[in-house]
Amino acid sequence: MRLAPGLAIRKSSINGKGCFATTHFPRGKKIAEYAGERISDEEANRRAHRRILRICAIDEKWSLDGSRHGNGTHYINHSCAPNSYVKILYEHIQFYALRDIHPGEEITVDYESTLHSDKKRCYCGAKTCRGTINKIQN
Repeated sequence: MRLAPGLAIRKSSINGKGCFATTHFPRGKKIAEYAGERISDEEANRRAHRRILRICAIDEKWSLDGSRHGNGTHYINHSCAPNSYVKILYEHIQFYALRDIHPGEEITVDYESTLHSDKKRCYCGAKTCRGTINKIQN
């Protein structure tokens, strides 16, 4: 796997492996673009039964499976208090720094909605942790 510039994969205290900064990413700077195999949402739902999911939706029809042809961004873990956010522009999934991210820091994003069950527990450790990965709508 060829990693996106400025990223490293290491053991994470949140979940398994995580994506860590090897360089400084100033607030608002693009960190990387999500890479993976382009699949239909129907195929994404079929693959969702895996224990570890590395699928990110582009839109209502297409998704990217980062476990195939990924660049390390598929190791970005969920946090209820993330330091990055996702922008989807012209079918490209991009990560941007919400605040300054320093070398050695784990890059995190709020998944908000995933193919996981709404009961999937969150272990981010944030003071504002909601307890689940998906943001459950009331």
